Amino acid sequence: MLDFSLQYWVVAGTISPSLLKLHHLTSLNFNRNDFNGSLIPEFFGSLKNLKLLDLSNANFRGPIPSLLGNLSMLETLRLGGNGGDVTFRHNFKKINNLVSLNLSNNQLKGPIPEDFGNMKAIQHLDLSHNLLNGSISKCIGQLSNLKVLLLAGNSFDGDVLSEAHFSYLIYLKVLDLSYTSLTLKFNSGWIPPFQLNQIKLCSCKLGPHFPDWIRTQVGTQTPYLDTRFVDYLDVSASGISDSLAYWFWDSSYSSMYINMSFNQISGTFPNNSIRIRLLDLSSNNFSGPLPHFSLDLGNMGTINLSKNKFTGSVSPICNITNEGILKLIDLSNNLFSGVVPDCFESFQSLTSLNLGDNGFSGSLPSSLGSLTSLEMLSLRGNNFLGELPSSLQNCTRLKFLDLSDNELSGEIPIWIGQRLSSLVFLSLQGNQFRGRIPHQLCGLKYLQILDLSVNKISGTIPPCLNNLTSMAKKESVDRRIEHHILYNGLVRFFQVRYVDEALLTWKGTKQSYPQLGLLLAIDLSSNKLTGEVPEELNSLQELVALNLSRNIFTGKVLQKIGHLMKLEVLDQSRNKFSGNIPTSLSKLTFLSTLDLSYNDLSGKIPTSTQLQSFDPSSFSHNRGLCGPPVSPNCSMVEPSPGKPAVGGEEDSDEFMKWFYTGMGLGFAVGFWGFCSVVFFKRSRRHSYYRCLDNAKDWVYVSFVLLKARLVRKIKAFQQVV
Repeated sequence: MLDFSLQYWVVAGTISPSLLKLHHLTSLNFNRNDFNGSLIPEFFGSLKNLKLLDLSNANFRGPIPSLLGNLSMLETLRLGGNGGDVTFRHNFKKINNLVSLNLSNNQLKGPIPEDFGNMKAIQHLDLSHNLLNGSISKCIGQLSNLKVLLLAGNSFDGDVLSEAHFSYLIYLKVLDLSYTSLTLKFNSGWIPPFQLNQIKLCSCKLGPHFPDWIRTQVGTQTPYLDTRFVDYLDVSASGISDSLAYWFWDSSYSSMYINMSFNQISGTFPNNSIRIRLLDLSSNNFSGPLPHFSLDLGNMGTINLSKNKFTGSVSPICNITNEGILKLIDLSNNLFSGVVPDCFESFQSLTSLNLGDNGFSGSLPSSLGSLTSLEMLSLRGNNFLGELPSSLQNCTRLKFLDLSDNELSGEIPIWIGQRLSSLVFLSLQGNQFRGRIPHQLCGLKYLQILDLSVNKISGTIPPCLNNLTSMAKKESVDRRIEHHILYNGLVRFFQVRYVDEALLTWKGTKQSYPQLGLLLAIDLSSNKLTGEVPEELNSLQELVALNLSRNIFTGKVLQKIGHLMKLEVLDQSRNKFSGNIPTSLSKLTFLSTLDLSYNDLSGKIPTSTQLQSFDPSSFSHNRGLCGPPVSPNCSMVEPSPGKPAVGGEEDSDEFMKWFYTGMGLGFAVGFWGFCSVVFFKRSRRHSYYRCLDNAKDWVYVSFVLLKARLVRKIKAFQQVV
């Protein structure tokens, strides 16, 4: 045998035909090396005694040599992971002894060759993650020795599998058809000839009813007989809209990986404790109280019940039998209420905790500081109040912290910048925080998103924000990949507003979901910040979104804002900025959202294709601004000569005076009548303010246009008279 797969170095270059001199060679392994896209050598087909040939993950390309069909002794052939350009050009009829075939991750195209039905000895067949399409031949069901069938990640869209495809697969243990869009259509009461250990059917069409045949795989097993033990079940996103019966949670077989997410499955949990390794029921219609869970000894546990209709207290989490290691709890987007129990001391291995978007109240439990392994924490969208517990500074591994949309108060703790130095995402948005922005936050060199909006923060922006290294300097590829992996994790485990598969953009940016790991943003809007915006912000050259709106900033718009070349969103509206719009703004070619309205800006709007493409409302309520898109040019229009008729101008002013008065009275009556309802409910109050802003802008523009038309008509009438 020759095995180059476990070496400390990488074998590269070309493979010499001198290998043919090794007449007794039975095993040849080049796995995980790099042959730089060279063709698979034809002479491999002359190594007559080969039983194992492993060329996987070695950067080969081209067609599979037809001479490999001459290897009559071959039992294991692995060509997986070689990327594109690998194609079928091979008759497998002659390889009678082939037991294991792996052609995964090669972008193979077309239908599965009919010759595969002749491999009667095959036990392991892996064709996953290619571009295969067409219909799956029923000859697959004739492979009576097959134990593992992996077809995941192909394009069999519209194809239907029936009992005939599985009729003789009596030894089948692992079935993976994930991400194939296959339809599995079996007769009611069908009992499969096999007993599976792993069932992976994500994105297949199984519904609307929960498949009866799955019960035959998990419903009669015992803990000691491996022949009746399913340890992996994934039927996520499979179109099931049915109620799940209690039999499924029988304690004798529920100790396994269970993923039923993204269906419309309903039901409640039984009273008995449920043993799990991974349980993902997210995005369904489950209801009722939280059950009791227990973990198997030594196993890592994950519980994701997000986006359901669970109610009541979450105190059962305190009773989780912790022989195993609990890594993730996601109970977000449910109807849980009450106080979060102060019992997190026993979960020191927990890395992710999401209790967001529920009805929790009271103060944050101090035992959160015991979660020293925690990397992701989301408590957003609840009614938590009071100051942040100082114990939270013990969670020094935190990368993601979202406490937005609560009633938290006090000053922003300085220890966030001192102790939580690994933070990539920090949101305190929509709370009652007051005081200044602590300059210690400038030490968060990995921070990519900072959201302190909708609070009562005062003072000035710390000039040291230019020390936010991730926003100021282009990071290394390795660091970006690390952050990208983090955000992919957020998409999977956290349904937060910034990172959500259903939202393809973030606050107006063009950043789509796969790019969110590279998004850098600062949002300080809707506070009481004052003073001038420090010029140091010009050095945050990686910034994609900047929102400083609804504050009391004065002075000029950043004169060198053109240095922020990647900026897509800029909102500085509703402040007291004055002076000209800097000409460097025209350099921001990626800018897709701009709002400078409601300031005291003046002068000509800089000329560029980008700026003139924005709606005039982006510059409205700046009395001194002129030029496109606000006006055709900046020249003053002189009034028409001629003596007005007696009383004409006075009549016009009198008309407008009464028009204003009537409009004001109507607004006041409607406004204060509505306040009595709105101001007692926070969510309605926020919705109302957003609606009011939009309505006010619309009314103002409509009224100005109406006034202009009326004045023109009156003056025209005066000239006629």
